Amino acid sequence: MQGIQNAGTPRHRDREMAGIQQQQLVNDTLPASWNGSSNRIASVDVEGHPQPWVDDLELEDPNQQKPGWRKFLSYVGPGFLVSLAYLDPGNLETDLQAGANHRYELLWVILIGLIFALIIQSLAANLGVSTGKHLSEICKAEYPKYVKYCLWLLAEIAVIAADIPEVIGTAFALNILFHIPVWVGVLCTGCSTLLLLGLQKYGVRKLELLIAVLVFVMAACFFGEMSYVKPPATDVLKGMFIPKLSGQGATGDAIALLGALIMPHNLFLHSALVLSRKMPNSVRGINDACRYFLIESGFALFIAFLINLAVISVSGTVCSAQNLSSENADRCGDLTLNSASFLLQNVLGKSSSKIYAIALLASGQSSTITGTYAGQFIMQGFLELKMRKWVRNLVTRCIAIAPSLVVSIIGGSSGAGRLIVIASMILSFELPFALIPLLKFSSSATKMGPHKNSIYIIVISWILGLGIIGINIYYLSTSFVGWLIDNNLPKVGNVFIAIIVFPLMATYILAVIYLTFRKDSVVTFLGPNKNDPQQQANMENGLTKSTDEGPDMDRAPYREDLADIPLPE
Repeated sequence: MQGIQNAGTPRHRDREMAGIQQQQLVNDTLPASWNGSSNRIASVDVEGHPQPWVDDLELEDPNQQKPGWRKFLSYVGPGFLVSLAYLDPGNLETDLQAGANHRYELLWVILIGLIFALIIQSLAANLGVSTGKHLSEICKAEYPKYVKYCLWLLAEIAVIAADIPEVIGTAFALNILFHIPVWVGVLCTGCSTLLLLGLQKYGVRKLELLIAVLVFVMAACFFGEMSYVKPPATDVLKGMFIPKLSGQGATGDAIALLGALIMPHNLFLHSALVLSRKMPNSVRGINDACRYFLIESGFALFIAFLINLAVISVSGTVCSAQNLSSENADRCGDLTLNSASFLLQNVLGKSSSKIYAIALLASGQSSTITGTYAGQFIMQGFLELKMRKWVRNLVTRCIAIAPSLVVSIIGGSSGAGRLIVIASMILSFELPFALIPLLKFSSSATKMGPHKNSIYIIVISWILGLGIIGINIYYLSTSFVGWLIDNNLPKVGNVFIAIIVFPLMATYILAVIYLTFRKDSVVTFLGPNKNDPQQQANMENGLTKSTDEGPDMDRAPYREDLADIPLPE
């Protein structure tokens, strides 16, 4: 009604004429095929339809602005959903083993890993917000055909590797609750997540809230246990801030921790989840959205850091206690998710195993939901295919069940626990093939325009990224050479294995070098004429072609194909 009453005022007519004149200037500057299009995305628009600029002047009116906290709440959701992946069974397994084997010495890996995770998750969110496309869609537009398919295949392998800990963790939980064999629990996981996805139609928010509550119940148990066992504060602080890799298997455990924390598919997931939010189509509006997503991710990852810190501290303190019984000492010697409930006996008593199993079950199921969405976005972006969620989940889960089933039958609980660590290491080796494109795209003016990374973020992110890649390559090469030297295979067998593995290692290194130094060729950001200061000013404010499009045109277009993501509006 307010807009109708003001329709005839001189102020409204002046603003309308200014908008029409300014849009004509923009149309004269841009190519004819892009008249009226958005400055946010151009050549990677999958549909081929340009997005309209929108009038953001109404959003600048103080009377129209939401309070800061209400505006922030409208962006909350993607960061917390992504953060569930940092509390999955893979994280718990690697945390428990790191604490049992090295006490607090690897806490610095958790700290650096989650700081780096915050940086790259915010970069993934910024990429989606600034371009209107998620990471896999931009990869599809940027890279040649065969490179694109290789990146898609590696991303799918990452999703499957991330699903293996969820399968085994759920199987362990069912084993604790119902005393069924682990391999039977592995088979049951094929139906458990499908049941969970089916229950979403009865109230997604309630279901997600229940899962979150159960996960945080387990976190509260570890915090309570930490207050009971009282790990020495000096040793904990030294472990957090003094890097050290001493002791047998420390490097491998550190890589497994990083792989469990920084998952490649999370980068694809976060860049897509943010597109379910409506935001103003102006430089200031996009910057505000990026800032809100950064705050949300920082808060969520800080909680994840505290939980991981508590798990490692409890494991390290209990397993290094002087009065540890022989039975618990044996458990600490081969600590897995299936045997870790004794760590909580001081707080929960006899009910520790049941409560731990329920929370472990919730952790596995919640992480599987995020993996299902990540796989959906990866397939949609690279191949322009979209499956039903239950079909996508069934395909991923069946592939993940195969190695889990074989290992659980042959190696039992111990073998299944080691498979979780191997899956986490695979994720760490997979990281460059999602991380390098993200770092390059988010630092490129041709992709991000004025929203590209600052020089400080570029330097920090590349140093951390190349450091992780270097550790992976070093560990991969030294471990394989050491295995060749120490194994008992015949020389012919060693030669045959070396002929297969060394070319694969060389291919891995060359692929990383190719992605790092390849020059991007696709321009995805079309800004206004740099020689026209008036167009530059209007890009800052999101001024558009007209103000008579209706009230729904006061915000940037958002991805309707992602609008069914079960996040709060």
